[in-house]
Parts: sequence; C-alpha cells; structure tokens
Amino acid sequence: MDTNDNHPVFSRSLYKIKIPENLPSGSTVLTLNATDTDEGSNSEIEYSLRKKGQDHILDLFEIDSKTGAISVKGKVDYEENRAFEIHAEASDKGQPPMSAHCKVLVEVLDLNDNAPEITVTSLLNTVKEDAEVGAAIALVSVLDKDSGNNGAVKAVIASKTPFKLDTNYRNYYSLVVNGPLDRETTDEYNVTIIATDEGAPPLSSTSIISVHVSDVNDNSPRFSDPILNIYVKENSPVGAVIKTLTATDADVDKNGQVSYSFLKSSSDSLPFPTMININSESGDIISLQSFNYEELKTFQFKVQATDSGVPPLSSNVTVNVLILDENDNSPTILAPYSEHGSVNSESIPYSAEAGYFVAKIRAVDADSGYNALLSYHLSEPKGNNLFRIGTSTGEIRTKRRMSDNDLKTHPLVVLVSDNGEPSLSATVSIDVVVVESTAEIQTQFRHVPVKEDRFSDLNLYLLIAIVSVSVIFLLSLITLIAVRCHRTDGTFSRYSAPMITTHPDGSWAYSKATQQYDVCFSSDTLKSDVVVCPAPFPPVDGELISINGGDTFTRTQTLPNKEKVSAHWS
Repeated sequence: MDTNDNHPVFSRSLYKIKIPENLPSGSTVLTLNATDTDEGSNSEIEYSLRKKGQDHILDLFEIDSKTGAISVKGKVDYEENRAFEIHAEASDKGQPPMSAHCKVLVEVLDLNDNAPEITVTSLLNTVKEDAEVGAAIALVSVLDKDSGNNGAVKAVIASKTPFKLDTNYRNYYSLVVNGPLDRETTDEYNVTIIATDEGAPPLSSTSIISVHVSDVNDNSPRFSDPILNIYVKENSPVGAVIKTLTATDADVDKNGQVSYSFLKSSSDSLPFPTMININSESGDIISLQSFNYEELKTFQFKVQATDSGVPPLSSNVTVNVLILDENDNSPTILAPYSEHGSVNSESIPYSAEAGYFVAKIRAVDADSGYNALLSYHLSEPKGNNLFRIGTSTGEIRTKRRMSDNDLKTHPLVVLVSDNGEPSLSATVSIDVVVVESTAEIQTQFRHVPVKEDRFSDLNLYLLIAIVSVSVIFLLSLITLIAVRCHRTDGTFSRYSAPMITTHPDGSWAYSKATQQYDVCFSSDTLKSDVVVCPAPFPPVDGELISINGGDTFTRTQTLPNKEKVSAHWS
C-alpha cells in the first residue's frame, strides 16, 4: 500500500514574469506546475497563495486551486507598484498532507497611461500695464507619473500673448512678461499652457491662467476737437447752460475721473470769469450775465480737463463764444428829422414836376444782418397819390404835378421798419408845404423848447463821417483837375476840361468829353446826400466806375505815369 511519503515538487522554485500595467481582470499571467510521485489521493495537488503577509497580493491576484493558473483580479498600476513577489503553495491530499512552496516575481511594465499634470502658483493677482519685460507673474510645474519617455514632458504657451515660459529646472517654469501691455486695449489675458509627454501615443493636458492687467495713468483726457465754437443768442437768461464740454479719458477709476477748469492766460483782455462759469464735474458752461451783441460779438477762452491720476494728466480746448444777433433794436431816425421834440417841415414849389425831390429820410439800426435791413414806407395819409418814397433809399418824391384841388400842406408819416422777426419800426412826421415859387422854399423847424446838455455821440460820429467824406471828395476832385491841367497837348486833347452845367430843377452836373456824372443837391446840403449818377457813356481807358452797393460809387483812373487815383461818392 502507498503511503504519503513524498512532497509535491514545483517545476521551478522561482518564477520571473513581466506583465503590462492595466491588464484586464481575469487575465492569466502564469500557470504553476507541481508533481507528486505518490499515488492516488496522495498525489492529488491543490494550489493556493500564502495568506500571511501579502494581503495586497491577494487583492490583485488569485490562483486556480486545480490548474495552478495565476490571474489578475484587481487593477495593476505601474505608478503604484512596479513589482510583486507572490508566494504560492502546492499541497497533496494525503494524510497527513504534505506541501511545497515557490516564489513568483512579477515585474510591471509601464504604459503611457498618465497625462502630464500642470500646477500653477500665482505670484501676482494682477500685473500693471507698465510692467517691464521679464517680470514674473506665476510659477508653473509639470509632472507626469509615467517613466522614461512616457514621463518626459514639454510645456508651451498655445496662443500668441505678451507672455512666455522660462525654464527654471527640469519641469519647473516661470510665466513672465514678454511684451508691452496696454489695459485700454486688453485688460485680461487667458494664457493657455499645453504640456505634452513623449509617449506613444503622446498624452497632453491643458491649463488656462487668467492674467488681469491693472490700470496706470498713461492717458490724458481728450476733447473731440481742439477748437470749439459756441453760438449764444444775445439776451439769453442768466444762469443758462450754453454748452456742456466733455473730455474722455481711456483710463479707469481715479485715473479716468476728469475735472474741468478755466485756463488763465496773460493775454486775456476780457474778464470772462465774470461772464461765464464752468461746473468742474459736469463740464457745463453757465452764463453769468446776459450778452448784448451790440456791445460784444465774440470772445475766447480756454478750458483745461485734468484727471485724478498720480501724476495728473491734462489737455486743453479753445472755446470761441459767438454772440448771435437778435432783433432787439428799433431803427433810429438820423438828424435832422430825429431831433427830439421837433416838428419837421419841407417846402416844394407849386410848379414841381413829377419826381421832384422833397426830402430823404435816413435811419440806422444797431442790429446786424437782416435785423438791420431797413425799408421805408409812407403810412399816412392813406390813399396818398401825390408823394412816394423809395423803399430802400428813403427818398420822398412827387408822383405827379400839383393841381388846384391839392392841399397846401401835406402831413406825411414815414414808417421805417427793419427785416427782423418780429419786425421793429420807428416813425417820423413831415409836413410838406406847397409854395408858389422856388424863392420861397426853405426848410422850417418849429422847435419845442428843449435844450440838450451836450452833443450826442451818434451825432458826433455822423458829423465826423460827413466831414471826412466831403474832404475826400474835394481832395479827389482837386487832384483830378490838377493832373489834367499838367498834361501835354496830345494828352489834353484826349481828356477835355470838366464842365459844370446847371439844370432847371436846381441840380448841376459835372461833365467830361467821355464820361458824365450828375451830382444832385437838395435845398439843404446839411441833410441831403450828394448823388453821383454815371451817365450812359463808356469810361475812357484806365478809368473804372464801380457801384459798391446802396448809394455809393467808386471811380478809379490810371494816369499816364501809371499812378492810380480813386475817388468815392455817396
């Protein structure tokens, strides 16, 4: 009878195998083989793994008790365990059972199953826009748990940004500034870092770093235009906002807070701070007085816009204030018909023909433009058919000859209106007296006993203007006569001597051989215009007659010595 006197024997006492990590559960890694020379149940072998001291082995591996096949039942990870030492046992079924032991060394092979890990340590929450190139913003470390080429990692910045990665030591980098920063253009950058290993196939990971750019006071306030024109109507109410100035600053917070003030200059001739004020916060320009176009038509000042940065930055704008005329002045009748408290009268002969000159009303308006464009009308008597007045000249003339049925005294009321909106007007009364002969014609004034203390400024200016025009006219006339008297015989034959001709209506004419001018005077030369009317003859060579507009004319003549002589009439 066989007795159990032989131990099981493994084919090898030490097994060495290599397995890749991440083998699927149930995969067989090795089959053990043991034999027993006994017979019967004494030779039947059962396989097992030693339980003492290798609990983690039992979690990952198992053995088939009949076949001896060792298989994987857990996750084999190279990064956790690179090798295993498994102790196996083979026992027969004899009484008492006998057993044998063997050792299995399992080497785990690394696979590229781990992507690189990126760790960012920020040094600055924000970076100033004036940061210098090379300033460090963050520390970046890259780690790959794999080994060999599977763990060799390279990190790069994916997008184009003003930053770069500087290598410190192996897989440690510094994120630094690599170009100029401008918060007004870009206030935040998302820096994408990509880390890639050298495995096959390679694995990579991505990390995004947000870099905030903080503001510095590098932008001064800016006005839309360097020169600004403001149009203000005269008589505007005091305290009205005539304009709001706005300057923009591309900076933020205090660097972008703008305040406004007047910029003082030594060349300022007007005390504009007493005329206007400016709100330092809103930029509103407020009038401190009501403007009068007749006194002040325009003035200029400068406004400075300053931010609250450190140091503060500023810029200037030149403001031109243009006062717009309003129709706030009525026409003023000029002397002699404007004399206060007077009743005006003119005399005309009974034999006066149609178109006989009676009087001329002159008026001025302190306004400008259409507001000062005057027109003359006869407002009384209604239905008048004896007199007419020039709408633009103010000349009163007869429409027809006198008849026996006409009155001897004709009270006329002349209305002078401007072209403003609404129109303003003034009136003057004239009594036209019809006399039998021209010898009785004289201008009579019935004065109310009113005495002025001094000569008005308007009359003084008017008198100076009349005297100046008269002197210029006389000097021009004398110069022309003197030049012509000194000409040679040949030249004198071309320009004949002047001739004065008296007309029946009391006017006279200054005549030449090639050109004639009619100069008409009324009975009172102090209050009437000298009207120079060119006759329909062409001017001689070198002579030019210019109509300046209204009732003024200019005569320009080139003398033989190339000298030009000009004379003006109104």
